[in-house]
Amino acid sequence: MAEKKKNVLLLIADDQRFDTIAALGNPQIKTPNLDRLVKMGSSFTEAFIPGGTSGAVCMPSRAMINTSRYLTSWENFGESIPDDQALLGEQLKDAGYNTFGIGKWHNGTRSFARSFTDGDDIFFGGMWDHWNVPVNSYDPSGKYDHLRHFTQDPFSSNRTIELPAEKINVGVHSTDLFADKVIETIEHLDTEEKPFFIYGAFLAPHDPRTMPEKFKHMYNPENIDLPPNFMPLHPFRYDIRGERDEQLVAYPRDPKVVKQQIADYYAMISHIDSRVGDILDTLEKEGRLDDTLIIFTGDNGLSLGQHGLMGKQNLYDASIRVPLIMAGPGIPKDHRVAGKALLLDIMPTILDYTGAAVPAGIVGHSLLPQINGQDDGRDTLFLQFTSKIRGVVNKDYKLIEYRTADGSHTQLFDRHKDPYEITNLAFAPEYRETLDDLRHQMRDLAATLGDLDFSQGKLFWSREEKI
Repeated sequence: MAEKKKNVLLLIADDQRFDTIAALGNPQIKTPNLDRLVKMGSSFTEAFIPGGTSGAVCMPSRAMINTSRYLTSWENFGESIPDDQALLGEQLKDAGYNTFGIGKWHNGTRSFARSFTDGDDIFFGGMWDHWNVPVNSYDPSGKYDHLRHFTQDPFSSNRTIELPAEKINVGVHSTDLFADKVIETIEHLDTEEKPFFIYGAFLAPHDPRTMPEKFKHMYNPENIDLPPNFMPLHPFRYDIRGERDEQLVAYPRDPKVVKQQIADYYAMISHIDSRVGDILDTLEKEGRLDDTLIIFTGDNGLSLGQHGLMGKQNLYDASIRVPLIMAGPGIPKDHRVAGKALLLDIMPTILDYTGAAVPAGIVGHSLLPQINGQDDGRDTLFLQFTSKIRGVVNKDYKLIEYRTADGSHTQLFDRHKDPYEITNLAFAPEYRETLDDLRHQMRDLAATLGDLDFSQGKLFWSREEKI
C-alpha cells in the first residue's frame, strides 16, 4: 500500500521582514511560537524576493509564490493570473489534495477558483482596516461576482473601488479572523479523506498597525533600538516620496516616531506569533503535526526608518529579505540553511515534497537539496523595482542602480563588512572592476529573466550610462 501523502500548511505574513523572529537573532521581539517552529524545522538565512513591479509589492510577490514565475510574467503586476499559468493549489488539487484558501488573495478571483476546492473568509484585495475586512465565503461556481463599492481611503480621498465582498465580521481583527478559520478547517478535516493543503494568508503586520489590547502595549518604544542604518532622510531623492508608504511618517523622520512605528510593527508580529502557536497546538491536538509540512514566510519586508525610508519600494535588504521556515517530516530540525532562495522556489519545493507534478514554464526550483546540504543555493540574484531601480546581489556584494526623475545614482555595498548597507563603495577606485563585473552580470540576468528593455539599454539608461 502506498504511503499517504503529507499534508501542507502554508502561512504567509504581509510585510514581515527577515529579522523579526527572536530565535533568528532579534532579541527585542517576542515570538515564542515562531521560535518553536524554528526549532521544529529549517530556516533560510537568505530568503529574498527579487523586488516589485508595482508599489503594491505584495501583489507580484504572492503571484510568484503561487506560480513560481518571475516578476515580469504579468502585464498587470500579478493582479490576475493568466489561465495558461499553472498554480500551486491547482497542481496539488490535481495530485489528489483537498485545497483550502483562507485570508488574503491578491491575484484575482479566477486564479483562486482554479486553486482551491474549499475555503472561507477570503479577501480579494491588498490592505484594509484590520477590524472590518470585507471577505467572501467559498463559491463552488468560482464566480465571486458579488461586487460591492468601498471608499478606498475615506479620510483622505473620494476614490471608490469595487471588490467581491459578501460579509464583514465587524470588530474582529484580521489576524484572528484568518487564524480562527485555519484552526476550524483543521478541526473539521475528515481523517480518512484526501491529504490537505491549507493556504492561510494574513493581512498583518501591514499597516494600519493596529492590534488587540493584549499586544498594544507589549513594546515600549523608548526601549526599541533604532537600526544602525536609521536616517532622517534617504541620502538622495529617487522619485519615491509619492508612494503611500513613504507618506505615513513626516520628513525628516523623527526617531521617536520611528521607534513607535517599530513597536507597533513588533506588536502585530507578536499577535501573529500567538495565533501561529494556536494553529500548531491544533495540529498537535488533532494528530496532524507529525504528518504536515508547515511553511511560514512573508511576502516582502519593510524599511521602517532604515535609510530614511518607511516602505518596501526599494532594493535594500530590509525590504527584499523575508523569513522562510519549513518544518515537517524529513525536514532537519533546528537547522539554518545557507545560500540564497527566492519565494518563487516555494511552489516547486512543495510539489517535490508531495510528489505532485511540476509544470512547465516555472523558473523556481526545489529547495529540498539545499535544505539537505546537497546544493549551495542561488549564486546571484537580479533585482528590480518598477522602472526606477535595478540591482544584483551575490555572495559578497550588492549593486543598486537608480535612474529616476530625480536623477541617477549608483550604490555598491560589501555584504560581509557592511550588512546594513551604509557605506557606498561605488566610487572607490579599488572597486571599479567589481562594479563593472556586477553591471555585466545584471545585464545578462535581465536578459535571461525577460527584462529585455533594460538588458538592451532601452529602459531608462542614458546612452553614456548604458551598461
